[in-house]
Formats: sequence, C-alpha cells, structure tokens
Amino acid sequence: MKNNIRVERAIKGYTQEELANRVSVSRQTINAIEANKYIPSTALAIKIAREFGKRVEDIFYLDDTD
Repeated sequence: MKNNIRVERAIKGYTQEELANRVSVSRQTINAIEANKYIPSTALAIKIAREFGKRVEDIFYLDDTD
C-alpha cells in the first residue's frame, strides 16, 4: 500500500512531528508510514485522512504489486 502523506504534509506545512502529535503517534510511526515500511491500522488511517480533510482513499492507495 502506498500513500501521499508527505505531499499532504507539505500542503499543510506540517512536519512529521506535528502530524504525529495531531494523530497521537510517534514521529517514527509517521516516518515509517511515509516510507511504506508500516501499514497503519484502520483507525490511524482514518485519523490521518481526517487531519488532511480527505477521504482515506485519497491518502492511501494500492499499487500494482498489492
């Protein structure tokens, strides 16, 4: 599963730390999600999407290998 969190963070002007604080996780968790090394829980994916005012499908998507 891929994501565009880095792009959405840039649009909002958030650092990884700021986004992490807003969704109650560590900065390392945001880093791992952005690097596609960790797939978030459904609840965390919803929190992240809500923080950006987007649908989950607008933030997270499957690529051809999924």
